[in-house]
Amino acid sequence: MTRIDDTPSAWDERTQLTTFLDYARDTAWAKCEGVSAENARKALLPGSPLMTMCGVINHLRWVEYHWFQVIFLGEENRGPWTEEDPDREMRIAVDFPLTQLLGEYAEQSARYRDLVAGNDLDERAQRAVRNGLRVDLRWILLHLTEETARHNGHLDILREMLDGTTGD
Repeated sequence: MTRIDDTPSAWDERTQLTTFLDYARDTAWAKCEGVSAENARKALLPGSPLMTMCGVINHLRWVEYHWFQVIFLGEENRGPWTEEDPDREMRIAVDFPLTQLLGEYAEQSARYRDLVAGNDLDERAQRAVRNGLRVDLRWILLHLTEETARHNGHLDILREMLDGTTGD
């Protein structure tokens, strides 16, 4: 796992941003280590029937896809969601093994590391976000770090409820 508690004092901005995002990604992975296939598909929160370990990992994968490929690069949106089912990526996740979802997430994250390395942090997205602004790559990295960290909290809760495992 990428460590952030022993950081050198002279990291540049890009290194700080990418290290924190990788740390959040690695934490999501760590929360899933050793969870059974059955438990990965269980929804335990009555008000959130789509909140499963599989659902959260698939959501994280597709959120990164949306921000990097659809918003930043301006590619056609091929995500699994629809207007009628905006959370479909979480709903369909239980049809796939957690190991497959984690593998796809890791492969995709590696591609996005290369994308980030090859672009300036000030480069603007090809598509505007809801408020009409075209955010820069720096904003996308910050947003994805926040999004991933928030969902790591959900993974913490699910994991503890499933088998009592707690983490740092």
